[in-house]
Amino acid sequence: MTMDEATARREQQTPPPSPWRSSRFRLFFTARSTSLLGDGMLMVSLTTAVLGAGYGAAGVGYALAAWMAPIVLLVLFGGVLADRFTPQVMMVGADVVRTVVMLALALLLIGDHVRLWHVMALLALSGAATAMFQPGLASLVPQVAEDIQRANALLRISEAICTLLGPGVAGLLVAYWNVAGSFVVIAAAYALSALGLAPLRRLGTARDESDDPMWHRLATGWQEFRSRSWLWGVISVWAVYGLFVFGPALPLGATLLTEQHGAGGYGWIASADGAGTIVGGLLGMRVRPRRPLVAGACAMFFFALNPLAPALGWSFTVTALTGAVAGCGFAFWGVMWATSVQSHIPLAVLSRVSAYDVAGSIMVIPVGRALAGPAAAAFGADRVLLFSSAVGVVCIGVMLSVPAIRALERAPEKPQSP
Repeated sequence: MTMDEATARREQQTPPPSPWRSSRFRLFFTARSTSLLGDGMLMVSLTTAVLGAGYGAAGVGYALAAWMAPIVLLVLFGGVLADRFTPQVMMVGADVVRTVVMLALALLLIGDHVRLWHVMALLALSGAATAMFQPGLASLVPQVAEDIQRANALLRISEAICTLLGPGVAGLLVAYWNVAGSFVVIAAAYALSALGLAPLRRLGTARDESDDPMWHRLATGWQEFRSRSWLWGVISVWAVYGLFVFGPALPLGATLLTEQHGAGGYGWIASADGAGTIVGGLLGMRVRPRRPLVAGACAMFFFALNPLAPALGWSFTVTALTGAVAGCGFAFWGVMWATSVQSHIPLAVLSRVSAYDVAGSIMVIPVGRALAGPAAAAFGADRVLLFSSAVGVVCIGVMLSVPAIRALERAPEKPQSP
């Protein structure tokens, strides 16, 4: 072995520097964490506001639909615009819009007469901003960290912590201040996110400088998406998974777990799931499989325990343990998937491809949740969740049977651009 070969092998085996050593990543991590905290607070604050205004559970559903619909409809355009104007510019702009919307909601709730259509219109605007924000996330990670996998793992841990803390912070603010005040804090979280992302506008992003019309840019993103069988293969399976597993698991699982273990017990089980997500993120920092999608898919087999536990009525201890294991598997898969996409897709089209990923992953989940109630009424919630668990196992088995998914190896680490 020559000296050059030995040096190349040693450099290949040496992991890239920690993301924490990059000031860019620290800014991005802080911005993303504050944004996630605001997202985590939004559900409790919104539910409290709509119920307090006297619009009932139906009003909450309408408000959530008004927020979700623009995300589904506009996320593909968000990917195109992120590649055209850079993700940083689109994300900062989205955060500014979301900050203004949350402050407007706070002002609206100070008044005596809150109209539901006002709330829905503001939430629709926030959802449209979120559609502009989301696709750029994948494009920024390779630019702020050399170790893409560890960066994704840290972001997954942050997401888990903020998901746990957000509802509690909102609940405390509503209880000891008022619901309008909670929206002020959410606005502050989005404002801090914008401040953290603003310095990243100086990154040397590969912009799409062509004069092609919007539809042609969308078609280019679609071509990049469909040309990779491992990519569309995973998303195709994931759509089925979202419809039959993610869709019913949350509403029906929450209902059965509350009946079996009480509201407090369900809260602890949800916390165990969050703790498992943190563990999965930590594993994602350390474990570097040669075939990341295979390793991540194998971990996702454990997520089938999530709907299975309430369906079979397991004890509180066993259910909490299975929740932790399921959360761990889901987080590890998330790290492997995000790292694979970000390291195999050219940066110039990454936002558009990520938009197709997001759209394919989330579009069917609301349909699954909408159908969960009628299916439970017809067949029983326990049987629907048993079916979800079985479908989850079959879907992951199908994913692993696709040669392109099994063969995809981890990409070599690329040095950060100066």
